Amino acid sequence: MRELEQLFSVTGKVALVTGGATGIGRMVAEALVMGGAHVMIASRKAEACAASAEEINALGLPGLAEGFGGDVGSEEAIAALASAVSTRTEHLDILVNNAGISWGEPFESFPHRQWERVFNVNVAGLFTLTRTLMPLLKAAAKAEDPARILNIGSVMGTVPVAEGAYSYTMSKAAVHHMTKVFAAEFAADHITANALAPGPFPSKMTAFATGTAKGAEQVARNVPLRRIGTAEDIAGTVLFLTSRGGSYVSGAILPLDGGMSVATPVTLFANVEP
Repeated sequence: MRELEQLFSVTGKVALVTGGATGIGRMVAEALVMGGAHVMIASRKAEACAASAEEINALGLPGLAEGFGGDVGSEEAIAALASAVSTRTEHLDILVNNAGISWGEPFESFPHRQWERVFNVNVAGLFTLTRTLMPLLKAAAKAEDPARILNIGSVMGTVPVAEGAYSYTMSKAAVHHMTKVFAAEFAADHITANALAPGPFPSKMTAFATGTAKGAEQVARNVPLRRIGTAEDIAGTVLFLTSRGGSYVSGAILPLDGGMSVATPVTLFANVEP
């Protein structure tokens, strides 16, 4: 049996985290650096990525972060991002597809263009970046230590709730299914594919609801475990799935949601008269 530190270490591994400057992406990046990895942080805002990398490196963790600009909103931008990655490494052990956008509006006025825009980034961008970086993933893959694809989905892609974010919730359901397809197609290449389906976490995207202590408390009431997620919740899950400890897991959609995905009324049939 391997020692605990070895089992969940990612020392020496190279990772890319898209959308890694803020929110869940930033939590993922810091977790991987904590585990000893060399982590590339990329998003549309190059300065924010560089600042986040500098802040993470200042923590004195075993790994290293570097930040630079990278977009998944068009085929040309994805090619440029892949090229930037290729100049930095000859192999990629971990690809974290976190970059995503959302749009909220009532059903009656929800615009068609926001289906195109959201699916273009959240689904097509994820697919095309993964396809483009596949040679680097294959270069890192080993039977005893597969390369890892980790997609960031959402509890909203698991449970039937939209709350005005129609294209977002459907795009995350597509991410979950794509993860399973990737897991099936790339297993022979020693590449695993898993997804996280997070519930509410503090982030730029959820700041409208979780950005204040009062708002976070109100949101927490809708979570069975009665709290929103933390950076530690992300870190433990990510290090498991990307280390030796999680090397036999592929095709999983992990509900990191405080029990939201299985919450059902406890009196579903209890009050039915015979």
